[in-house]
Amino acid sequence: MGQGRQGSAVPLPEQWGELPGAARWKTRENAGASGPDARQPEGERAAARPPTLGIVAPFLSGAFWGPILIGIHESAQRRGIRTLVLRGTPSEVRAPSLAREQVDGWIVVIEFGGLEELARAGVPFITLGARPAEIPCPAVLPDNHGGIRSAVLHLIEHGHRRIAFVGNLAAYDVRERRDAYESTLAEAGIPFDPALVIPCDNNMYSGGRDAAPALLAQLPSCTAAVFGTDKNALGMMSELKAAGVRIPEDFAIIGFDDVVEAQSADPPLTTVRQRFEMMGTAACDLLASMIAGEPFPPEGVRTANALVLRSSCGCSRVQNFLESEGAASQEDTRATLARQMVELLLLPRPLPPDTPPTAVWPAVTRVVDMYFSALQGAAPVPAAELERAYRQAIAVTPDLGSLLSTARLMDQLPERRGMSLDAAARRRAQDFVELARLASARARLDAETHAVHQLGVLARTNYDVSFALLGGTQQEYRSLSWLETTTMVWGCLALWDDPAERTGLVVVGAYSRDGSAVPPNGSRYGLEAFPPAEMLPRSATDGTYTVLLLPIRSVERDWGILVLIGPAVVAMTGDEGTVAIWGTLLGAALERDALLESLSTKHADLQQAFASERALSQTVRELGCPIIPLLAGVLLVPLIGMLDNGRAQQVLEKVAEGVSRHEALSVLLDLTGVPFVDAQVAHFLGLTSRAAALLGAQVYLVGVRPEIAESLIDVDLGALATFSSLAAALREIGQASGRERRRQAGAEAP
Repeated sequence: MGQGRQGSAVPLPEQWGELPGAARWKTRENAGASGPDARQPEGERAAARPPTLGIVAPFLSGAFWGPILIGIHESAQRRGIRTLVLRGTPSEVRAPSLAREQVDGWIVVIEFGGLEELARAGVPFITLGARPAEIPCPAVLPDNHGGIRSAVLHLIEHGHRRIAFVGNLAAYDVRERRDAYESTLAEAGIPFDPALVIPCDNNMYSGGRDAAPALLAQLPSCTAAVFGTDKNALGMMSELKAAGVRIPEDFAIIGFDDVVEAQSADPPLTTVRQRFEMMGTAACDLLASMIAGEPFPPEGVRTANALVLRSSCGCSRVQNFLESEGAASQEDTRATLARQMVELLLLPRPLPPDTPPTAVWPAVTRVVDMYFSALQGAAPVPAAELERAYRQAIAVTPDLGSLLSTARLMDQLPERRGMSLDAAARRRAQDFVELARLASARARLDAETHAVHQLGVLARTNYDVSFALLGGTQQEYRSLSWLETTTMVWGCLALWDDPAERTGLVVVGAYSRDGSAVPPNGSRYGLEAFPPAEMLPRSATDGTYTVLLLPIRSVERDWGILVLIGPAVVAMTGDEGTVAIWGTLLGAALERDALLESLSTKHADLQQAFASERALSQTVRELGCPIIPLLAGVLLVPLIGMLDNGRAQQVLEKVAEGVSRHEALSVLLDLTGVPFVDAQVAHFLGLTSRAAALLGAQVYLVGVRPEIAESLIDVDLGALATFSSLAAALREIGQASGRERRRQAGAEAP
């Protein structure tokens, strides 16, 4: 969790107003419409699409991001609002330009790059998880001060005085927690020691592991620590135990977040529990109020948290609702017991006074009735019915400690009410409580089994998608037919018409599971009109499913936008980051095909270049060793320039070819234009002479200067004769031809 970029403050748009205590966003009715929507009346715009919240988040998975999106989506569903999720930062997803005609307000989660554009656009927006330094706006944050204060005070109650703080100080939340740690020490009269603030590189397990040497250096005088995140704490715990530090006997630890792994750690981690879905709900409610023009707190809201006591701090008891102030003084009726049991499951989220417990846990009153029936001696309850009831409780919270605390509530009820039970009734009550504990454990195990099954389904789905994207054809993956193996109901892939400008998108593929309309391939949309609202299925417009806009990028290029609609945006984006993986694979497939297309083009160019090179080479060969029929039976081969081994070999081949083609008897190799002939070239000339002789022709060297003649002294030239000039050669050849003709004529006379 990081803070926004530093810089000069960007003033709030006029629409924020300056009201003290509660602000009011000016709606289009009282502030005047602007932008694309101003072209049509407000009533027509409202009829064209539902109210829509845009969420910009750099991640869609993990213990923080996933519940945040769930909370936003569920709250939006209750309000009849559509959610449109963009993966990235405001600058990466081109907010507020992208989908400008559809989004009424924005929630920006953690990463704020490009937030200035939203501020200048005058669109309602809030931040979640951090507050930007340079742009004043409402923010939804956890109660970092209250959570850390309760953790530090609890360690002080255990007798600790040298307490460290460990966390990633680059994160906004963690810096607030560090400040709360310092102020709580001052409140308790304990001097602050800067050496006990141990920085981490990140909020994950590795950050805690890497910071372990710095903390170990403070032992044994330092006896406890509070951590900025649970994952830092869990990473540190493994290193401390490896170093021989006993937890909590030698060192007490308290984390912050209450991630799932905190329950099963060794020892189980005491932590400040926050429900991230509460932050999502609060963000949706706040932004919806702003869009509706209702008063809202200009600073934003803080969500509650609660200290959950486990073993890592030295506590041997499970935190439960009975220990909170005033709980024991309430009249313990059946309705009160049911309400307390539900409030235990919801901690730190409160159960509204006007909300019945059965609205959260439908079977809770049945569990209470079964407990009182056991007290009164009724027949034993069916274990299967109790297990079904606790499976409903698992849907409220997966925390086994909270589930077991509901059984503890029932176990302590007779003592708190001062009930006088005989031995048989006490035994029946204890038996029922044990059945409740067993039912909660089995329900938790069933949930784990279901989660493992879902992971198997997820692995198979990801395999099928990976195979389709990386092993299929371009037509197959662009058509989005691979979405058939997922839970998505609608999809659209659009690529930038100009990757440099990124102002318009061209649809290259679409998918619809239920036959809903899809934009045709080749249709073009401006950035502000994408995705096309008129094409989105009803399940998106009525808020049933979330609309996800996933930028598709690869190492070399920003390709475009993939629109996905379906429950998988919420239900299948756990720590595995499923949807993000699909986007990465799709980007890789697009880049692979672009590379193959480029290679194919280059291959064709190389083939054409090779053909041209061959033709040119042949021309050069012809020009480098021209064969000229000079007289009947006489060939002239004028040579110009240097003769290297390669060219000498060419002369040999061309002379042999010319003699055969023209049935020549004499070949004149004119060396007048050759500056130098070395021994190797002279050797080839000798070979040329002998090859011509085998074909019945004689080779003459013409224009042999003295320096060239010297290089031929030690070379076997066979029958090769030399002439100083072409005229001399022709004269000699002419005389020889005349003698031959006279000889033949004399031989033919009677």
